[in-house]
Amino acid sequence: MTGGQGDSGGVRLVPWSEGDFWLLRRINSPRMTQYLGGPETEEELVARHRRYLEVAEGQMCRITLSDTGETVGSIGYWADEWEGETVWETGWQVLPEFQGRGLAVRAARTVVDIVRDTGTHRYLHALPRVENAASNAVCRKAGFTLLGEMSVEYPNGQWSVSNNWRLDLARA
Repeated sequence: MTGGQGDSGGVRLVPWSEGDFWLLRRINSPRMTQYLGGPETEEELVARHRRYLEVAEGQMCRITLSDTGETVGSIGYWADEWEGETVWETGWQVLPEFQGRGLAVRAARTVVDIVRDTGTHRYLHALPRVENAASNAVCRKAGFTLLGEMSVEYPNGQWSVSNNWRLDLARA
């Protein structure tokens, strides 16, 4: 998001800022990181926060409720290489007390609108682990197409099987 905030269906995406470290700490629980390799150390969280502040192409954001401004999670999009071309990739996390309300789907649709409007890359990918039913449902409901399973190294040194979901931004 360059210079603005995305707003869709009751959620607003607010660009990640220095003061958002508290959200990383909330997300860093065994439940919230079970499909991401588990909780990180304090040093790893600080490094992640720095990366979120300095995304070269893309943006990390807090997901907030449009009406109250309450923070409900995080979402981001960033450029990545896929089969020889640059694509967008996205990922999200919604705090437990806000799950099951469709907020991740609305946030993902907002990201779709944002990256489509940039006109820079044709595809947006999401790579949730196969066993992560909730994130796979978000992909389906947000309009992604399942391309199949693939082996993904995340975090570094940990391999898992993820679903490769893709959305064609030229058709979205």
